[in-house]
Amino acid sequence: MKLSTIVLSLSAVLFLSGCSHKEVYKPENIKGEWRNSGHLSSSISQTTQSAALLDNGHILTKDGEKNIKIPEDYRLINANDEWIITESPEKNLVLFPEDGSDAKVTFELKRQVAAASIQNDIVAILFTNNEMALYSLESKKLLFKESSNAPIAVDSHIANPYFLKELVLFLTLDGKIVIVNSETKQVLRSVVVSSEEYFNNITYMNVIDNNLVASTDSAVLALSQKEAREKYEIRNIAYASDGIWLTTKQGEIIALTPTLQFKAKKKFPFAHFVGLSVQNDRVYALEQEGYMIAITKNLLSYDVYDVDMDSDNKIFLGDGRFYFDDRYITIK
Repeated sequence: MKLSTIVLSLSAVLFLSGCSHKEVYKPENIKGEWRNSGHLSSSISQTTQSAALLDNGHILTKDGEKNIKIPEDYRLINANDEWIITESPEKNLVLFPEDGSDAKVTFELKRQVAAASIQNDIVAILFTNNEMALYSLESKKLLFKESSNAPIAVDSHIANPYFLKELVLFLTLDGKIVIVNSETKQVLRSVVVSSEEYFNNITYMNVIDNNLVASTDSAVLALSQKEAREKYEIRNIAYASDGIWLTTKQGEIIALTPTLQFKAKKKFPFAHFVGLSVQNDRVYALEQEGYMIAITKNLLSYDVYDVDMDSDNKIFLGDGRFYFDDRYITIK
């Protein structure tokens, strides 16, 4: 923990020392203003890939705001069609029914959870020391446990375990995908995405047409019949059936095939992208200073729009929407 604190402190010093000389993205041409489409009942306080938590305790999923109240000081971890997964201040895992009923479930773990997912009776948990575990939702009994190397420092965007039929894919904090059979409770395989020493946790994963794509801050993996890996300094990633698009820390938008073959690249000097979404024939990249770049999938043509947002807004991507502060814009 001491080394982690040193790493994080050093990162903060380096970041702050560079702020006075920071260059920002300034588009040459702005086509117009991208108007707000609607408002939320409160501002966003926490975000995950699957849901966000508002200041008033309401849950925001990819389908919109839910009238489900989460207690103050709880940390949002994940959400699906049945459960809202949270962590209480006492480090217990607390599950709230997605339908808003009072039948919550508490796992008295007394340990900090990094990520968690649920399918049927199986609760998959990744702890902050990188230990993986399966529990029974009904009995709360421990069904499986597997240790891994504890991380020194991690990115705050932590991917939750992924269910693929009877398989549980644990997306570890040290850059691996550990595949566990939930029926036999055995580890079947471990796949390395990246082997960096720091900030090497998996931040994204999705499966489309039997092709798995996962990424850390520094690398992306495609796994189908073969494995392919490429190194990029990744900020955001979007995966659709016809390709992969990512933004980099160098202000680039890069287009790849689903198997990571390079297709195109477009650079926007000093751009700091905070959100990325693919809709129909366009890729939408939200830039920190308040610009929406709508670019064709082949990256040959684009328009830039003004977006009324602050640079420190928390961003959540819904189904065809970008949410920030207490409002959203639609890109469908």
